[in-house]
Amino acid sequence: MHPIANCQHLRRKIAWHIQAAKEGGLPEAVRSVAILIARGTELRTRVSENALRRRVAIPAELSVTTKVAGQPQDARLPMPGSLIAKKYKGRTLVVKVLDEGFEYEDRHYTSLSTIAGEITGTRWNGFAFFGLGKETKHGR
Repeated sequence: MHPIANCQHLRRKIAWHIQAAKEGGLPEAVRSVAILIARGTELRTRVSENALRRRVAIPAELSVTTKVAGQPQDARLPMPGSLIAKKYKGRTLVVKVLDEGFEYEDRHYTSLSTIAGEITGTRWNGFAFFGLGKETKHGR
């Protein structure tokens, strides 16, 4: 068994995870702000040999870096790859969130409003139609 380098940090991290499980984690608005801050910021990619690299004195500038990629996303939307489901007139409608746009019945759409309009035949706010309005107290 390996000794714990920072017990205080470990305790705080466990406490945060317990609280997040009970209270629902970070609100979507906070996550969105964090992503906006991270966009364009270089991040060191962690590799399993980090400790070994430090021991043999490999300089930090030779470490691999990357940037947070992608377009800013509306905080009301789930992450790309997620499915949005809605019951409407006895049918279950399923929309897949893509990196850019949405997929519904094997067709690509640029907005939820377009999908809602096609389904109902009238103009709709896509977020309202699919129940993705303002966030609640716990971020959903």
